[in-house]
Amino acid sequence: MKLASFSSFRVFGSVFMFFLLAIGCVAQNSPLRILDIPKPELPKDYGTLDAEGAVILKVQFLENGKIGEIVPTLRMPVKGLTELAIDAATRISFDAEIKNGQSIVTSATITYVYSLAGSGWTVPFKYKSDAQAEAVLTKAIKNLGGEKYLNVKSQIGRGKFSILKEGVVVSFQTFVDVIVFPDKERTDFKANGVKSVQTNVGETGWVYDGDQGLIKIQDEKQIENFKRGIRTSLDYLLRGHWRGQGELSYVGKRPATLGRRNEVIKVTYKDGLVVEYEFAADDGLPQKSSYKRLNADKEEVVEEDRYAQFVDFGGIKAPFIIDRFIGGAQSSRINYQSVEYNKSVPDSIFEKPASAKEVKKDLKL
Repeated sequence: MKLASFSSFRVFGSVFMFFLLAIGCVAQNSPLRILDIPKPELPKDYGTLDAEGAVILKVQFLENGKIGEIVPTLRMPVKGLTELAIDAATRISFDAEIKNGQSIVTSATITYVYSLAGSGWTVPFKYKSDAQAEAVLTKAIKNLGGEKYLNVKSQIGRGKFSILKEGVVVSFQTFVDVIVFPDKERTDFKANGVKSVQTNVGETGWVYDGDQGLIKIQDEKQIENFKRGIRTSLDYLLRGHWRGQGELSYVGKRPATLGRRNEVIKVTYKDGLVVEYEFAADDGLPQKSSYKRLNADKEEVVEEDRYAQFVDFGGIKAPFIIDRFIGGAQSSRINYQSVEYNKSVPDSIFEKPASAKEVKKDLKL
């Protein structure tokens, strides 16, 4: 279960795409002009790696036309990719900023994005971001665990899932949720001794209906819901997998509870989906995420997840309470009881079972 709901948070492929962003400081006379940013080299085993995400570098541009200090503010979890990006950044060509007739030292943020798109080196969608929004992301990642958070490969969560109506719990289930990143997730629910299962692997999925004792292939709508859940999740945002698909911008600050304020950023996808995320202005932890969709009556409603009770497990923080609101009314609550990271998970648990008898067995993890 990702930070927002029961669906895996990203989908990858074997193709590598790179594109970049340079944000320069504006001067009164002549601003920094970046002329060329060389592409990073790829490791020989790149095609076998889970390598989608971003490297964000703070680069110093010296007055003599040379690159100065390079500080990574966001690293790729795959070993070596950050270092290759840094090496490429040392070869950036530029015209230094000029102020009052003199060349001066300036800094800019350079973002290298590794993402799925077509083939070869391409820019399928104009990518832009702003430094203030990137700073919010960097702060959140650091406070959620930094490198440890980014290096999570699998996650096993256990807890309770409640469905609410008009403020009253109408359904209560326990769950075991297993994710193997990038694109595998299985959630086993149990209520009154009856088990149900939802499993997704990339573009496919199956469910087990315990009341009927039937295994069913997920239909197009269920797969679409799963994919939307991926794109609107916190993990998808924080690990940079939206890059190349949308634009990141800083919205501003909003009042929160007890006199606190949240910083708000948003991702606008090229198909029109807009997702807003709120982070506490003090500690940078995620507070809310929201987006609009059409309900069954073709009416626009806002879906919102609210995060609370962050717990640290081995240096990685996760919200142990996630409340879902639809149209302003609370519809569900997730209560985690435990979370495990980077535990070995067999591929067999994601395979569609041959019979209902097989899926009735409890997961052995």
